[in-house]
Amino acid sequence: MSQDSTSTRIVIRRKRGHEEDAPHGSWKIAYADFMTAMMAFFLVMWLLSLVPPKDLHAIAEYFRTPLITAITGGPKYDHGSTVIPGGAPTVIPQSLIPSESDAEAEQDRHDTLRLDGLRQEIEQLIETDPVLREFRPQLLLDMTPDGLRVQIIDQQNRPMFATGSAQVQTYLRDVLRHLGPVFNRIPNSISIAGHTDSTQYASGERLYSNWELSADRANAARQELVAGGMSEPKIKRILGLASSVSLVKDNPGAAVNRRISIVVLNRRAEQRIDKQNAAGAPVTHLDALPEPQAAPSLPRFAATP
Repeated sequence: MSQDSTSTRIVIRRKRGHEEDAPHGSWKIAYADFMTAMMAFFLVMWLLSLVPPKDLHAIAEYFRTPLITAITGGPKYDHGSTVIPGGAPTVIPQSLIPSESDAEAEQDRHDTLRLDGLRQEIEQLIETDPVLREFRPQLLLDMTPDGLRVQIIDQQNRPMFATGSAQVQTYLRDVLRHLGPVFNRIPNSISIAGHTDSTQYASGERLYSNWELSADRANAARQELVAGGMSEPKIKRILGLASSVSLVKDNPGAAVNRRISIVVLNRRAEQRIDKQNAAGAPVTHLDALPEPQAAPSLPRFAATP
């Protein structure tokens, strides 16, 4: 027997086992989420421990209050059937929503800044313009509750108007026409008032008095401002105050009491005037009125308003 026939072939069979499943890490994600939630919880608890007890009560009241009540105010109990408490679409607390009073205060602040800027601009114009600089002693600027006031006062040797009339002197015309365009730079309206001293007309108060004279002078100042380039719709009112508001109360006959007062009205003053004008009954028909006649220049006593 040959060697090939007698040799034995040995075959080893190995049973292949099942492969082990890959390890799953989903539990790690869940654990991480849990730890994050716990950290956030303890962080909130720590922050609440720093809040004073009175503030904690306010916070608790906020979460117990319906959403619409927290925003607009009202009863603290919600009787509605909506899913969102109070039916409001926002969760912004009332304290974070600008109230009407806050908006009004902000508008007043911007109005004050605008008028203050106009005051600085006029002061700079007076210093740089040769015409206005010459009359610097007769120009007074100050802030009043109604707005920025520009007063042009009389001097004994340099009156603004002809004696006993509303005829504008040449130098006052130049001053008003230089100021007119400046008032166009802001949207605020203008109020113009005329003032006289306490000296009365010799003919008394029946025909033509200081009241008519002061009103005519205020209107004459309006005409010069408009002629200088100021927009006429900016005029809110024309006043004739005679000697009722003296600049020097101890000396009502002083020359400085004769003046033109121009007030650049602030927002609240304009609203107040508009409400006063709207308070009366509406007028549906006006009869034709006669054309006003020019007031005569009447003699007065010693001084000239």
